[in-house]
Amino acid sequence: MSFADLGLSPELLKAVNDAGYTEPTAIQAAAIPPVLMMKDIIGIAQTGTGKTASFVLPMIDILAHGRSRARMPRSLILEPTRELAAQVAENFEKYGANHKLSMALLIGGVSMGDQLAALEKGVDVLIATPGRLMDLFGRGKILLNGCSMLVIDEADRMLDMGFIPDIEEICTKLPKQRQTLLFSATMPAPIKKLADKFLDNPKRIEVSRPASTNLNITQYLVTVASQTAKRETLRRILAQDEVTNAIIFCNRKTTVRDLNKVLKQAGYKSGEIHGDMEQPQRLAELELFKSGVVNILVASDVAARGLDIKGVSTVFNYDAPWHPDDYVHRIGRTGRAGATGTAYTFVAPDDAENIQNIEKLTGQTIQRLDQAAVAAPEPARESAREERPRRERTRKPRAETPAVEAAVEEACVEAVAVETQAPAPAPVREERAPRAEHRDRQPRREERRPEPRFRQADDGPDEGWNGPVPDFLGVTLGR
Repeated sequence: MSFADLGLSPELLKAVNDAGYTEPTAIQAAAIPPVLMMKDIIGIAQTGTGKTASFVLPMIDILAHGRSRARMPRSLILEPTRELAAQVAENFEKYGANHKLSMALLIGGVSMGDQLAALEKGVDVLIATPGRLMDLFGRGKILLNGCSMLVIDEADRMLDMGFIPDIEEICTKLPKQRQTLLFSATMPAPIKKLADKFLDNPKRIEVSRPASTNLNITQYLVTVASQTAKRETLRRILAQDEVTNAIIFCNRKTTVRDLNKVLKQAGYKSGEIHGDMEQPQRLAELELFKSGVVNILVASDVAARGLDIKGVSTVFNYDAPWHPDDYVHRIGRTGRAGATGTAYTFVAPDDAENIQNIEKLTGQTIQRLDQAAVAAPEPARESAREERPRRERTRKPRAETPAVEAAVEEACVEAVAVETQAPAPAPVREERAPRAEHRDRQPRREERRPEPRFRQADDGPDEGWNGPVPDFLGVTLGR
């Protein structure tokens, strides 16, 4: 099946072809025709299967007819996070290149003045997070009674973030006669209740059972004993050739910051994204990762849902996720659009219950890897070989020290014998002066040499022997 078989307009087909897509995914093939027929939809599909295009494409063709009015958007798309909202906006710009549709992005962290200016002109598509939308609605800056199409995206994530009351409130402000599309990776009871309340005889489209994971993703559990072991194991896996770029998920924002700092100090090209960052910073970090300027992105769950970044080879759950649903969404950042990927989850001793919940939700047993089974990278083995000669070199001088001391002592005695046969020349005092000058400096152990036992007296300061020469030396002093 091709996109041309789905009933899309020639202008839209050209934009899809220009974007490099030729065949629809399963959710796109099943959802686009009924959406074009103005039916309500419940779409259930695992992450990474192209849910966004399954509602963006038909919306563009539907909205091509009609015009917008000031402060009254014609359609509304609700997203749980700013990143997802920005990504949907990118999709509209890409696929709507041959249409003259206006769009506004209503999210926190960006200038509200620009958003209000766009709304005053009138928009065909409003993409918003529930919090910012409710804020502007409460101020009377936006009217929803002209909205004929509603999309609730990542509904289960909305539930996790506590947005369901806001969504219910928003739905009461919209016209009763509207088309509603609800998409989710899972279908917990509160989401089913929401659908029953606000959707009219919806068509249920399920391309895989709820909470299933992408079959293109190879999954491993790696047992680790401590945080230090996590870092060492991560370093070993990152050194493997098949890891070209990676997203590393952590449960806490502090862990994200600390791990990114450690990776940078180790020479990796890494970046970070978490909830404490301002929106422009987060978007900038994502762009650096997408462009390849950085190839490791350390993230909290703010980045786990719906981010469509092509070519992510590996996902790491540095911390095992607390909620089993988050596991599905995290690892879904790899293996997208038919590609293959690998997901590693580090499992500490206290993560047993979390892993049980994940395997119960996904209905599969994840392959276990012992920490020792993760091969050490070649550079580490080479450095180990380089250390051995250095240890041998440091031991060798200590083994030779007695012989050296004996030789030096013998040479010193001979030097005394020679010096005592004639008056000491002036240069001798000049050579001793530097020694007297630096007498207070403590020499390093390897620089110490035994002083001669006997020295001829002279006018300079000296710490050696100034008494008579013993008879056993057989030395006759000249006077």
